[in-house]
Amino acid sequence: QLQLVESGGGLVQPGGSLRLSCVASGFTLHYYAIGWFRQAPGKEREGVSCISNSGGSTNYADSVKGRFTISRDNAKNTVYLQMNSLKPEDTAVYYCAATLFGVATMLAGDYAYWGQGTQVTVSS
Repeated sequence: QLQLVESGGGLVQPGGSLRLSCVASGFTLHYYAIGWFRQAPGKEREGVSCISNSGGSTNYADSVKGRFTISRDNAKNTVYLQMNSLKPEDTAVYYCAATLFGVATMLAGDYAYWGQGTQVTVSS
């Protein structure tokens, strides 16, 4: 059974950091490009970052550039999202997703497999 499980979310003060993890089970992650998406209440799901299957290509939404870093450890079947300098507007449910497309994109429609999400709340 192919599954993605996110973890690492929580409550953090503005300016703080969190590291999200996305662990794959039931399939070998290194064939897949991975995207991180988020959805805040009342808003559409948006792409945050993505990474190619090799890890050689990454992309970020303008709103998180310079603050978030995506990485992957294929030996551990895991992709990470390091989030620094968090802002209240980063509050959302964060999802990871996997696609067999060779090039990672931040278009939700390109991804076939999704995790259940992890809540990130940035508040003082």
